[in-house]
Amino acid sequence: MLVTVVVFLILIVVIIHVNLTGVLKSIAEANMRSITTVAVNDAIYYTLSDGIRYEDLVNVERGEDGEIRSITSNSFQINRIARDAAYMSQQNLQEMSEGGIDVPLGAFTGIEAWAGFGPKINIQIIPISNVSCSFASKFESVGINQTKHSIYLEIVADISIVMPSGTSNFASLTEVLICESVIVGRVPETYLQGNLFGGGYTLAP
Repeated sequence: MLVTVVVFLILIVVIIHVNLTGVLKSIAEANMRSITTVAVNDAIYYTLSDGIRYEDLVNVERGEDGEIRSITSNSFQINRIARDAAYMSQQNLQEMSEGGIDVPLGAFTGIEAWAGFGPKINIQIIPISNVSCSFASKFESVGINQTKHSIYLEIVADISIVMPSGTSNFASLTEVLICESVIVGRVPETYLQGNLFGGGYTLAP
């Protein structure tokens, strides 16, 4: 009889722990996703505050006949922007997560329906982030011998949240249109099918 009671109690504790862990992970991830969005957007705004023109990133070379000979990227500017955006994103993430997250008391019941009720309790978390930035471009025909070239900055933040209840992992992708221009003339197929920009910049913890 005693063994049955002990097993029953252990089973209840395990079920509560599993449910509680799942609810806390969901709340922590939702909070960190929100923080990550704000941190990355602020970093992009700061990095591009001086304004970026299409000509700052791309050089279109033409021959004497006016035909497009090559389209090259300004690797110095591209690397600078990617580096600064990654660094600022990382710094913002660390600063904004220092205060931990507020979890409603109802979440500690392990019941999702009660997760939003009760006074909030602050839980310290340890976010481990790996931020990478890269540029991507898209060519789109907008008329006869006219091609719109759009340039995007892509920031991927891989986040690991270490909490007393366990570890949660997720990735957040932010894509921002940096600039675009309409190129008059036939764009060589080589550029239409490939990525004008090479790799990216990764900032690990």
